[in-house]
Amino acid sequence: MTRLFSLLLIILIATGSASSNGQVPTAPLPWSREDAEALAAFVEQIGSEGLDPADYEPDRLRALIASNDAALASIATSTFLHLVTDLRQGHVRGSHRIAWHIPDPAIDRPAQQAMLVRALATHSVSEMLGSLLPHHPEYVALKATLAATPFQDRAAVERLRANLERWRWMPHDLGTDYILVNVAGFELQLVRGGKTISRHKLIVGKTSTPTPQFSTRATGLILNPWWDIPQSIVAESVGRLVRTNPAGARSRGYVWSGGHYRQSPGPGNALGQMKLVMPNPFTVYIHDTPSKSLFDEKTRAFSHGCIRAQDPFALAALLLASNPGWDRAAIDRVVASRASTRVDFARSLPVYVTYFTAATDESGAIAVHPDIYGRDKAVVAQLTDAEVTKD
Repeated sequence: MTRLFSLLLIILIATGSASSNGQVPTAPLPWSREDAEALAAFVEQIGSEGLDPADYEPDRLRALIASNDAALASIATSTFLHLVTDLRQGHVRGSHRIAWHIPDPAIDRPAQQAMLVRALATHSVSEMLGSLLPHHPEYVALKATLAATPFQDRAAVERLRANLERWRWMPHDLGTDYILVNVAGFELQLVRGGKTISRHKLIVGKTSTPTPQFSTRATGLILNPWWDIPQSIVAESVGRLVRTNPAGARSRGYVWSGGHYRQSPGPGNALGQMKLVMPNPFTVYIHDTPSKSLFDEKTRAFSHGCIRAQDPFALAALLLASNPGWDRAAIDRVVASRASTRVDFARSLPVYVTYFTAATDESGAIAVHPDIYGRDKAVVAQLTDAEVTKD
Protein backbone atom coordinates (compact mmCIF):
# COMPACT_ATOMS: atom_id res chain seq x y z
CA MET A 1 0.00 0.00 0.00
CA THR A 2 2.88 2.36 0.82
CA ARG A 3 4.48 1.72 -2.57
CA LEU A 4 1.18 2.39 -4.34
CA PHE A 5 0.85 5.69 -2.46
CA SER A 6 4.39 6.63 -3.45
CA LEU A 7 3.75 5.99 -7.13
CA LEU A 8 0.54 7.98 -6.99
CA LEU A 9 2.43 10.85 -5.41
CA ILE A 10 5.05 10.71 -8.15
CA ILE A 11 2.37 10.83 -10.83
CA LEU A 12 0.63 13.74 -9.13
CA ILE A 13 3.86 15.74 -8.97
CA ALA A 14 4.73 14.89 -12.57
CA THR A 15 1.35 15.86 -13.97
CA GLY A 16 0.11 18.41 -11.48
CA SER A 17 0.03 22.16 -11.80
CA ALA A 18 3.13 24.25 -11.36
CA SER A 19 3.37 26.62 -8.46
CA SER A 20 2.41 30.27 -8.83
CA ASN A 21 5.90 31.21 -10.00
CA GLY A 22 5.86 28.58 -12.74
CA GLN A 23 8.16 26.13 -10.97
CA VAL A 24 7.43 22.48 -10.36
CA PRO A 25 7.02 21.86 -6.60
CA THR A 26 10.27 20.75 -5.00
CA ALA A 27 8.91 18.66 -2.11
CA PRO A 28 11.12 15.58 -1.59
CA LEU A 29 9.88 12.53 -3.46
CA PRO A 30 9.67 9.07 -1.89
CA TRP A 31 12.91 7.13 -2.37
CA SER A 32 13.08 3.35 -2.20
CA ARG A 33 16.18 1.79 -0.66
CA GLU A 34 17.07 0.40 -4.09
CA ASP A 35 17.00 3.84 -5.71
CA ALA A 36 18.92 5.47 -2.86
CA GLU A 37 21.64 2.83 -3.08
CA ALA A 38 21.87 3.35 -6.84
CA LEU A 39 22.33 7.09 -6.22
CA ALA A 40 25.04 6.47 -3.62
CA ALA A 41 26.87 4.09 -5.96
CA PHE A 42 26.73 6.65 -8.77
CA VAL A 43 28.21 9.31 -6.51
CA GLU A 44 30.98 7.00 -5.32
CA GLN A 45 32.22 6.48 -8.89
CA ILE A 46 31.84 10.10 -10.02
CA GLY A 47 35.60 10.56 -9.74
CA SER A 48 35.90 8.67 -13.02
CA GLU A 49 34.21 11.68 -14.66
CA GLY A 50 36.74 14.08 -13.13
CA LEU A 51 34.33 15.29 -10.44
CA ASP A 52 34.84 15.08 -6.67
CA PRO A 53 32.59 12.53 -4.89
CA ALA A 54 32.89 14.55 -1.67
CA ASP A 55 30.81 17.33 -3.29
CA TYR A 56 27.81 14.97 -3.18
CA GLU A 57 28.39 13.52 0.33
CA PRO A 58 28.23 9.76 -0.34
CA ASP A 59 29.03 8.88 3.29
CA ARG A 60 26.01 10.85 4.46
CA LEU A 61 23.81 9.08 1.93
CA ARG A 62 25.09 5.68 3.03
CA ALA A 63 24.47 6.50 6.70
CA LEU A 64 20.90 7.62 6.01
CA ILE A 65 20.24 4.47 3.99
CA ALA A 66 21.64 2.23 6.72
CA SER A 67 19.58 3.90 9.44
CA ASN A 68 16.44 4.26 7.33
CA ASP A 69 16.44 7.91 8.42
CA ALA A 70 13.40 10.00 7.48
CA ALA A 71 15.76 12.66 6.09
CA LEU A 72 16.86 10.31 3.29
CA ALA A 73 14.19 11.46 0.81
CA SER A 74 15.14 15.11 1.17
CA ILE A 75 18.91 14.54 0.98
CA ALA A 76 18.63 12.08 -1.92
CA THR A 77 16.44 14.49 -3.87
CA SER A 78 18.86 17.35 -3.28
CA THR A 79 21.83 15.19 -4.32
CA PHE A 80 20.11 13.98 -7.49
CA LEU A 81 19.29 17.53 -8.59
CA HIS A 82 22.83 18.68 -7.77
CA LEU A 83 24.21 15.91 -9.98
CA VAL A 84 21.81 16.74 -12.81
CA THR A 85 23.05 20.33 -12.83
CA ASP A 86 26.74 19.43 -12.67
CA LEU A 87 26.58 16.67 -15.27
CA ARG A 88 24.51 18.64 -17.76
CA GLN A 89 25.88 22.15 -17.25
CA GLY A 90 29.25 21.57 -15.61
CA HIS A 91 30.41 22.07 -12.03
CA VAL A 92 32.28 25.26 -12.97
CA ARG A 93 30.09 28.11 -14.07
CA GLY A 94 29.96 31.87 -14.43
CA SER A 95 33.11 34.00 -14.56
CA HIS A 96 35.33 31.02 -13.81
CA ARG A 97 34.84 29.99 -17.45
CA ILE A 98 37.25 32.61 -18.67
CA ALA A 99 36.29 34.02 -22.11
CA TRP A 100 33.97 31.03 -22.71
CA HIS A 101 30.88 32.14 -24.62
CA ILE A 102 29.52 28.83 -25.93
CA PRO A 103 25.91 28.57 -24.65
CA ASP A 104 25.32 26.15 -21.78
CA PRO A 105 23.31 22.98 -22.42
CA ALA A 106 21.01 24.18 -19.63
CA ILE A 107 18.26 22.17 -18.00
CA ASP A 108 15.78 24.13 -15.87
CA ARG A 109 14.32 23.07 -12.54
CA PRO A 110 10.97 21.75 -13.89
CA ALA A 111 12.88 19.54 -16.34
CA GLN A 112 15.18 18.36 -13.54
CA GLN A 113 12.18 17.47 -11.39
CA ALA A 114 10.59 15.60 -14.30
CA MET A 115 13.80 13.58 -14.72
CA LEU A 116 13.74 12.69 -11.03
CA VAL A 117 10.12 11.59 -11.28
CA ARG A 118 10.91 9.31 -14.22
CA ALA A 119 14.04 7.93 -12.56
CA LEU A 120 12.15 6.94 -9.40
CA ALA A 121 9.11 5.62 -11.22
CA THR A 122 11.26 3.34 -13.39
CA HIS A 123 14.08 2.61 -10.91
CA SER A 124 16.59 4.09 -13.37
CA VAL A 125 18.52 6.56 -11.24
CA SER A 126 21.95 5.55 -12.57
CA GLU A 127 20.78 5.36 -16.16
CA MET A 128 19.06 8.75 -15.99
CA LEU A 129 22.12 10.45 -14.55
CA GLY A 130 24.44 8.64 -16.95
CA SER A 131 22.43 9.91 -19.90
CA LEU A 132 23.49 13.45 -19.01
CA LEU A 133 27.19 12.80 -19.51
CA PRO A 134 28.83 13.98 -22.76
CA HIS A 135 29.04 11.19 -25.31
CA HIS A 136 31.48 12.86 -27.71
CA PRO A 137 34.51 10.65 -28.54
CA GLU A 138 36.82 13.30 -27.09
CA TYR A 139 35.15 13.01 -23.69
CA VAL A 140 35.27 9.23 -23.84
CA ALA A 141 38.99 9.32 -24.67
CA LEU A 142 39.74 11.79 -21.87
CA LYS A 143 37.84 9.65 -19.38
CA ALA A 144 39.74 6.52 -20.42
CA THR A 145 43.04 8.36 -20.11
CA LEU A 146 42.11 9.62 -16.64
CA ALA A 147 41.34 6.05 -15.56
CA ALA A 148 44.81 4.96 -16.73
CA THR A 149 46.67 7.89 -15.12
CA PRO A 150 48.26 7.30 -11.69
CA PHE A 151 46.65 9.58 -9.11
CA GLN A 152 50.15 10.54 -7.97
CA ASP A 153 50.65 12.36 -11.29
CA ARG A 154 48.77 15.36 -10.02
CA ALA A 155 49.49 17.65 -12.97
CA ALA A 156 48.21 15.11 -15.49
CA VAL A 157 45.12 14.32 -13.43
CA GLU A 158 44.24 17.98 -12.99
CA ARG A 159 44.69 18.67 -16.69
CA LEU A 160 42.39 15.79 -17.61
CA ARG A 161 39.80 16.86 -15.05
CA ALA A 162 39.81 20.42 -16.41
CA ASN A 163 39.21 19.22 -19.95
CA LEU A 164 36.52 16.72 -18.99
CA GLU A 165 34.81 19.64 -17.28
CA ARG A 166 35.06 21.79 -20.43
CA TRP A 167 33.26 19.08 -22.39
CA ARG A 168 30.39 19.37 -19.90
CA TRP A 169 30.14 23.02 -20.95
CA MET A 170 29.70 22.02 -24.59
CA PRO A 171 26.41 21.27 -26.37
CA HIS A 172 25.71 17.55 -26.16
CA ASP A 173 24.94 17.35 -29.87
CA LEU A 174 27.49 19.18 -32.02
CA GLY A 175 25.84 17.94 -35.19
CA THR A 176 27.22 15.50 -37.76
CA ASP A 177 29.02 18.20 -39.77
CA TYR A 178 30.93 20.98 -38.02
CA ILE A 179 34.21 22.84 -37.61
CA LEU A 180 35.98 22.33 -34.29
CA VAL A 181 38.74 24.82 -33.46
CA ASN A 182 40.99 24.03 -30.51
CA VAL A 183 42.82 27.24 -29.65
CA ALA A 184 45.17 25.56 -27.16
CA GLY A 185 46.01 22.86 -29.71
CA PHE A 186 46.49 25.34 -32.60
CA GLU A 187 44.33 23.07 -34.73
CA LEU A 188 41.12 23.07 -36.76
CA GLN A 189 39.21 19.89 -37.52
CA LEU A 190 36.57 19.65 -40.24
CA VAL A 191 34.06 16.97 -39.29
CA ARG A 192 31.71 15.37 -41.80
CA GLY A 193 29.32 12.59 -40.87
CA GLY A 194 30.79 12.54 -37.39
CA LYS A 195 34.32 11.82 -38.71
CA THR A 196 37.27 14.18 -38.95
CA ILE A 197 38.13 14.49 -42.64
CA SER A 198 40.69 17.29 -42.47
CA ARG A 199 43.03 18.87 -39.92
CA HIS A 200 44.69 22.26 -40.30
CA LYS A 201 47.36 24.00 -38.24
CA LEU A 202 46.26 27.34 -36.81
CA ILE A 203 47.69 30.61 -35.61
CA VAL A 204 45.63 32.07 -32.75
CA GLY A 205 45.55 35.12 -30.51
CA LYS A 206 48.51 36.32 -28.48
CA THR A 207 48.28 36.19 -24.70
CA SER A 208 47.60 39.94 -24.78
CA THR A 209 44.80 39.49 -27.37
CA PRO A 210 43.48 35.97 -26.70
CA THR A 211 41.04 34.25 -29.01
CA PRO A 212 37.66 33.92 -27.24
CA GLN A 213 35.68 30.68 -27.09
CA PHE A 214 32.34 30.89 -28.86
CA SER A 215 30.05 29.12 -31.29
CA THR A 216 28.48 30.34 -34.51
CA ARG A 217 27.60 29.05 -37.98
CA ALA A 218 29.69 29.33 -41.11
CA THR A 219 27.40 30.31 -43.96
CA GLY A 220 29.95 30.72 -46.75
CA LEU A 221 33.39 32.02 -47.60
CA ILE A 222 34.98 34.96 -49.38
CA LEU A 223 37.83 34.49 -51.82
CA ASN A 224 40.10 37.53 -52.07
CA PRO A 225 38.45 39.32 -49.15
CA TRP A 226 38.76 42.96 -48.27
CA TRP A 227 40.00 43.57 -44.73
CA ASP A 228 38.08 46.11 -42.69
CA ILE A 229 40.82 47.09 -40.29
CA PRO A 230 39.78 47.21 -36.60
CA GLN A 231 40.28 50.57 -34.93
CA SER A 232 42.65 48.99 -32.41
CA ILE A 233 45.01 47.95 -35.21
CA VAL A 234 44.67 51.32 -36.92
CA ALA A 235 45.76 52.94 -33.65
CA GLU A 236 48.56 50.44 -33.14
CA SER A 237 50.21 50.50 -36.55
CA VAL A 238 48.24 51.20 -39.72
CA GLY A 239 47.31 54.79 -38.86
CA ARG A 240 50.93 55.68 -38.20
CA LEU A 241 52.02 54.07 -41.48
CA VAL A 242 49.41 56.04 -43.45
CA ARG A 243 50.53 59.31 -41.81
CA THR A 244 54.28 58.81 -42.14
CA ASN A 245 54.52 56.84 -45.38
CA PRO A 246 51.36 57.21 -47.48
CA ALA A 247 53.00 55.77 -50.60
CA GLY A 248 54.09 52.69 -48.65
CA ALA A 249 50.59 52.36 -47.20
CA ARG A 250 49.06 52.49 -50.69
CA SER A 251 51.50 49.86 -51.94
CA ARG A 252 50.27 47.54 -49.18
CA GLY A 253 46.67 48.10 -50.24
CA TYR A 254 45.53 50.36 -47.39
CA VAL A 255 42.72 52.68 -48.43
CA TRP A 256 40.22 54.97 -46.71
CA SER A 257 36.72 53.85 -47.68
CA GLY A 258 33.30 54.19 -46.09
CA GLY A 259 34.61 56.08 -43.12
CA HIS A 260 37.30 53.59 -42.12
CA TYR A 261 40.54 52.02 -43.28
CA ARG A 262 40.43 48.90 -45.43
CA GLN A 263 43.00 46.72 -47.16
CA SER A 264 42.33 45.69 -50.74
CA PRO A 265 42.31 42.02 -51.84
CA GLY A 266 45.50 40.25 -52.79
CA PRO A 267 48.15 37.85 -51.47
CA GLY A 268 49.49 40.53 -49.11
CA ASN A 269 46.12 41.11 -47.46
CA ALA A 270 46.20 40.39 -43.70
CA LEU A 271 43.29 37.96 -44.21
CA GLY A 272 45.15 36.23 -47.01
CA GLN A 273 42.94 35.14 -49.88
CA MET A 274 40.20 33.21 -48.08
CA LYS A 275 37.94 34.09 -45.15
CA LEU A 276 35.01 32.18 -43.70
CA VAL A 277 31.73 34.03 -43.30
CA MET A 278 30.91 33.26 -39.65
CA PRO A 279 29.05 36.13 -37.94
CA ASN A 280 29.94 36.64 -34.28
CA PRO A 281 30.08 39.53 -31.80
CA PHE A 282 33.85 39.25 -31.42
CA THR A 283 34.70 39.92 -35.11
CA VAL A 284 36.91 36.82 -34.97
CA TYR A 285 37.19 34.85 -38.20
CA ILE A 286 38.96 31.85 -39.68
CA HIS A 287 41.06 33.00 -42.61
CA ASP A 288 44.23 32.64 -44.69
CA THR A 289 47.42 34.58 -43.92
CA PRO A 290 50.38 35.90 -45.92
CA SER A 291 52.67 34.98 -42.97
CA LYS A 292 52.86 31.29 -43.79
CA SER A 293 56.28 30.75 -42.22
CA LEU A 294 54.68 31.08 -38.78
CA PHE A 295 53.05 27.68 -39.22
CA ASP A 296 56.50 26.17 -38.71
CA GLU A 297 56.47 27.35 -35.09
CA LYS A 298 55.32 24.93 -32.40
CA THR A 299 53.53 27.52 -30.26
CA ARG A 300 51.54 29.69 -32.66
CA ALA A 301 49.94 32.47 -30.59
CA PHE A 302 50.68 35.51 -32.79
CA SER A 303 47.39 37.09 -33.90
CA HIS A 304 45.17 39.86 -32.55
CA GLY A 305 42.52 37.20 -31.83
CA CYS A 306 41.56 35.94 -35.26
CA ILE A 307 42.26 32.39 -36.41
CA ARG A 308 44.64 31.87 -39.33
CA ALA A 309 44.43 28.48 -41.04
CA GLN A 310 47.08 26.59 -42.97
CA ASP A 311 46.18 25.28 -46.44
CA PRO A 312 43.00 27.37 -46.62
CA PHE A 313 42.13 26.53 -50.23
CA ALA A 314 42.07 22.80 -49.46
CA LEU A 315 39.68 23.64 -46.61
CA ALA A 316 37.62 25.81 -48.96
CA ALA A 317 37.36 22.98 -51.49
CA LEU A 318 36.04 20.61 -48.82
CA LEU A 319 33.55 23.17 -47.57
CA LEU A 320 32.30 23.83 -51.12
CA ALA A 321 32.11 20.15 -52.07
CA SER A 322 28.30 20.33 -52.20
CA ASN A 323 28.30 23.48 -54.34
CA PRO A 324 28.10 22.59 -58.05
CA GLY A 325 30.97 24.01 -60.07
CA TRP A 326 33.16 24.87 -57.10
CA ASP A 327 36.02 22.40 -57.25
CA ARG A 328 39.63 23.26 -56.40
CA ALA A 329 40.35 24.42 -59.97
CA ALA A 330 37.47 26.90 -59.84
CA ILE A 331 38.68 28.20 -56.49
CA ASP A 332 42.21 28.66 -57.83
CA ARG A 333 40.91 30.61 -60.85
CA VAL A 334 39.00 33.05 -58.69
CA VAL A 335 41.93 33.47 -56.31
CA ALA A 336 44.24 34.22 -59.25
CA SER A 337 41.80 36.86 -60.52
CA ARG A 338 42.03 38.81 -57.25
CA ALA A 339 38.32 39.59 -57.60
CA SER A 340 36.60 39.54 -54.21
CA THR A 341 33.99 36.79 -54.48
CA ARG A 342 31.56 35.48 -51.88
CA VAL A 343 30.27 31.90 -52.15
CA ASP A 344 27.50 30.74 -49.83
CA PHE A 345 27.57 27.11 -48.71
CA ALA A 346 24.84 24.78 -49.86
CA ARG A 347 24.22 24.24 -46.15
CA SER A 348 25.68 26.20 -43.25
CA LEU A 349 27.52 24.34 -40.52
CA PRO A 350 28.32 24.99 -36.87
CA VAL A 351 31.68 26.35 -35.78
CA TYR A 352 32.93 25.75 -32.23
CA VAL A 353 35.95 27.74 -31.11
CA THR A 354 37.12 25.89 -27.99
CA TYR A 355 40.05 25.64 -25.59
CA PHE A 356 41.21 22.12 -24.67
CA THR A 357 44.69 21.56 -23.25
CA ALA A 358 44.26 17.79 -23.68
CA ALA A 359 42.67 16.39 -26.84
CA THR A 360 43.01 13.47 -29.22
CA ASP A 361 45.57 13.54 -32.00
CA GLU A 362 45.33 11.86 -35.40
CA SER A 363 46.03 8.45 -33.84
CA GLY A 364 43.22 8.84 -31.31
CA ALA A 365 45.61 9.16 -28.34
CA ILE A 366 45.35 12.08 -25.92
CA ALA A 367 47.91 14.78 -26.67
CA VAL A 368 48.84 17.53 -24.22
CA HIS A 369 48.80 21.15 -25.38
CA PRO A 370 50.26 24.25 -23.73
CA ASP A 371 47.90 26.20 -21.51
CA ILE A 372 48.82 29.35 -23.43
CA TYR A 373 46.28 31.56 -21.67
CA GLY A 374 46.74 30.02 -18.20
CA ARG A 375 43.12 28.93 -17.84
CA ASP A 376 43.40 25.41 -16.44
CA LYS A 377 44.25 26.65 -12.95
CA ALA A 378 40.94 28.47 -12.46
CA VAL A 379 38.94 25.43 -13.61
CA VAL A 380 40.85 23.03 -11.35
CA ALA A 381 40.46 25.39 -8.40
CA GLN A 382 36.68 25.35 -8.80
CA LEU A 383 36.62 21.57 -9.19
CA THR A 384 38.56 21.19 -5.96
CA ASP A 385 36.92 24.13 -4.15
CA ALA A 386 40.36 25.69 -3.72
CA GLU A 387 41.50 29.27 -3.88
CA VAL A 388 43.39 30.34 -6.99
CA THR A 389 46.89 31.40 -5.98
CA LYS A 390 49.46 33.23 -8.06
CA ASP A 391 52.58 31.36 -9.07
